[in-house]
Amino acid sequence: MKVAIISGSVYGTADEVARHAEALLKAAGFEAWHAARATLDDLRGFAPQALLGVTSTTGMGELPDSIMPLYSTIRDTLPAEWRGLPGAVLALGDSSYGDTYCGGGEQLRELFLELGLREVQPMLRLDASETVTPEADAEPWLAEFAAALRG
Repeated sequence: MKVAIISGSVYGTADEVARHAEALLKAAGFEAWHAARATLDDLRGFAPQALLGVTSTTGMGELPDSIMPLYSTIRDTLPAEWRGLPGAVLALGDSSYGDTYCGGGEQLRELFLELGLREVQPMLRLDASETVTPEADAEPWLAEFAAALRG
């Protein structure tokens, strides 16, 4: 199964988690692909059979600038070929921001639902105020994601 991983990052942590997810999924036998700042054409060229979103959250609960061009293009296009595909979102945030905690992940999750993706597991929220190893902290969730894809 071909799994496309899209990511949005401010300081690089979410991109690092996405690269780690790509390595873990490949080790689990999936054809995983991640490109920071991917375009819709890049994604369509890969022809994913599942989507994983990994994003941090900025200021007022927004998506990072690095993912906004892709997010906007997907939202404006809503590629029909992705309807029904399995997907999930891994969100990074800081709970000290209160109501906007993991807001970027929530926005990406809403887009995935608009696309008609099947959410195969609940969004993971990684709290920067509680972890210094988000890649390692994401591993159990990613293992569950891989198992859900095998379904």
